[in-house]
Amino acid sequence: MPTPFRPRTLLVSAGILINSSNEVLLAQRPEGKALAGRWEFPGGKVEAPESPEDGLIRELQEEIGVTVAVEALEPFTFVSENCGAFHLLMPLYLIRHWEGTPVGREGQALEWAPVSTLGDYSMPKPDLPLIPKLQERLG
Repeated sequence: MPTPFRPRTLLVSAGILINSSNEVLLAQRPEGKALAGRWEFPGGKVEAPESPEDGLIRELQEEIGVTVAVEALEPFTFVSENCGAFHLLMPLYLIRHWEGTPVGREGQALEWAPVSTLGDYSMPKPDLPLIPKLQERLG
């Protein structure tokens, strides 16, 4: 009997940066990338042999120019979803403290969004179940 196709697991860490006004930072995927125009939480692929936390800290520095200490990462939830060509495993962390001002270093737009408006943004399918969880947690 043939072995069923099992997509490789892609480990991606994401950070939910929360400012003093209780707004959440969103990044818009730039033209030329998969899901261009969609809004997402900053982060990216975890490289071997990084931990999810180390990968997120590196990605936040590279993508938006902020420095985050590992102690500032508050585990929130995770996403586990079959995306066809790969299975996405994405731990998410709440982040209330960082150094620097977020800037889109890869051509992406950034926007601070009130939690109540997150449903108004076009986001990738795996992010959608996070919206009510964030609204419940952050009010």
